[in-house]
Amino acid sequence: MIRIRTKLLIYFAAILLLVIILFFIREQSAQRIVELHDERSAHYFLLNEITNNTDQTYQSLQIYVHEPTDENLQYYEEDKQQLNELQERFEIAAEESIDKKNYVHLLTSFLELTDLTAEGVAQDDIEQYSYYLNEADNSATYIHEKTLELINSELTVYQNLIELEDQRVQYSKNMGTAIFISVIILSILFALWFSNGITRAIERLTGAAKEISQGNYTVEDVVVPQKDELKILTETFNQMKWNIVEAIREMKEKARMSQLLKEMELKSLQNQINPHFLFNTLNTISKTSYIEGAERTSDLISSVSALLRYNIGSLDRETHLKDEVEIVKEYFFIQKTRFGDRVTFDQDIEEECLQTPIPCLTLQPIIENAFMHGIEEMADGAEITLAIYQKEEKVWIEITDNGVGMEQETIDRLLTADENTETNRKGHSTGIGMRNVIDRLKLFDKESEVSIQSVVGKGTKVTIKLRKE
Repeated sequence: MIRIRTKLLIYFAAILLLVIILFFIREQSAQRIVELHDERSAHYFLLNEITNNTDQTYQSLQIYVHEPTDENLQYYEEDKQQLNELQERFEIAAEESIDKKNYVHLLTSFLELTDLTAEGVAQDDIEQYSYYLNEADNSATYIHEKTLELINSELTVYQNLIELEDQRVQYSKNMGTAIFISVIILSILFALWFSNGITRAIERLTGAAKEISQGNYTVEDVVVPQKDELKILTETFNQMKWNIVEAIREMKEKARMSQLLKEMELKSLQNQINPHFLFNTLNTISKTSYIEGAERTSDLISSVSALLRYNIGSLDRETHLKDEVEIVKEYFFIQKTRFGDRVTFDQDIEEECLQTPIPCLTLQPIIENAFMHGIEEMADGAEITLAIYQKEEKVWIEITDNGVGMEQETIDRLLTADENTETNRKGHSTGIGMRNVIDRLKLFDKESEVSIQSVVGKGTKVTIKLRKE
């Protein structure tokens, strides 16, 4: 009796041999066309890039003429440098001809005109830079026209070469078609021969797999009469079924224990107050008292009291978005006192969303994260925005900062469920970090969604989606 492995090896060896023959024939014919195509495509792309960069350089120059600032001058210099590099590449890649010399001369003339325009702007000579700017525009137009002429000329030559190669390709196609038909015929014969031996066993395995996929793990073990690899497969399938049953039981038990441990961890974290946060806050209160007197100090102490009272309350208490927003305002008042005009806090909140239930201490840790890792080191212009609105029958919460941002690797680490590093676990004042916020949201509402978008050097946006009740 031929084993299944032997049948498959015979089949694949025959197919492989035919494919190698087909590939060899087609490769010989197609290689030249590929080389021609790559060569011409690279040249066309270079010409197109030169044209686009010419326009970009001219636009940068126009901007500099209208607004002669150092920044705009730098943009122009960068675009001009890129055009110089493209010109050098064209001189190396293009074949020596009169058209090439004329084209290079146009580019050189355009760059000289742009330099003269920039020089006129620097000398505040309106007549000079107006004249040379207009001449640069005309030169850019000539470059466009010359580019089209070069491309049209080269396409004509390329078309003639392609026609010569098409004949060889057609021959290869005919040979490939014959081999392809042969492969199909052999595949059909093999399929008929092979399927008769294993179809019945596969149907039994398929039926049992469907039952298991629907949650029926009490299905009877699959039994097949063959004494080959299919017998091993069915025995393995049956063992897998019982392993799944046992694994489900263990997972349920572990999930129950994990939730208990999570609750204990949260209660422990709840009682942690970071001394650094308290020091900074109390130091700010002291300075404020010295400079402004008792009124602002009283407000600041009230905010700290409200914040601490909210933090050490029961995590199981019923909380709504309104409560979270209020405590965020208290927290920001404290930070505003510390940072002064260095930071601003903007709100865009729809009132009808504020009665949405949410786990206690959700928004404040995220705001803290924005302060600690996003904007704390910024000298000025720091901004945090809290937006709450309804969309697609859900409540969207967006916390945005314009701070340092983070790498995608850091975002993935924050959103990974098994992350246990200290950095992600602990917050500033609450002891509850981003990872804990995400975990508690999932325990609170399995349909909740948390996403993080960030660009290094531009800021971060954390988005939470909750069901609206």
